Amino acid sequence: MSEPEKLTKSKDVIAYLTEQFPECFSIKGDAKPLKIGIFEDLAKRLENDDKVSKTRLRTALRHYTNSWRYLHSIKAGSQRVDLDGKSVEAVTEEHQQHAQETLKESKAKVAEKNKASAKANAKKAPAKKKAEGAGKPKSKPTKKANKPEVKLADVELNNLSVGQQVQVKAGNAPMSATILELDKDDVQVQLQNGLTMKVKADKIFLRA
Repeated sequence: MSEPEKLTKSKDVIAYLTEQFPECFSIKGDAKPLKIGIFEDLAKRLENDDKVSKTRLRTALRHYTNSWRYLHSIKAGSQRVDLDGKSVEAVTEEHQQHAQETLKESKAKVAEKNKASAKANAKKAPAKKKAEGAGKPKSKPTKKANKPEVKLADVELNNLSVGQQVQVKAGNAPMSATILELDKDDVQVQLQNGLTMKVKADKIFLRA
């Protein structure tokens, strides 16, 4: 009898936890605030489960509770749940404030990354354009119809899923693509022209 394959990606561990404890964990929709100390409960319930190690379990749980979707769920008065979905205690004002601060910091980091990336792309564009235009005869400019600007919205990695239609910012203009695989901070996508590429999560956006 072959041994069960170990889960090594946080995404797969979270999906497994959602299957095992559907009243506690979720992948889509509103998340439920988790019981404080739920890791110990998980470790005990899954101590004989060869698919998940304690290290992977701890990493996946941290990934889950730091997601924007989860942090939005931490509101004073809402009930924390155990692995079976039973209410065990209410979220305090202090915990709500901490979650809001964490969420604000996380969004600021993503915005800063996007800003730095856009700045780097803006510097590369003029140099590339100049190099391409060197030695070419000047031609009369032709009027092009202005394409409507695609408005993009930031998206958190935990809210992405395989098969989802997204916008990839690999250059100056966003390109439509389909998500093929999610691996930590990397996202494998397929462009409309059939090409596949791996990009960082901060290059992925949704139409606003």
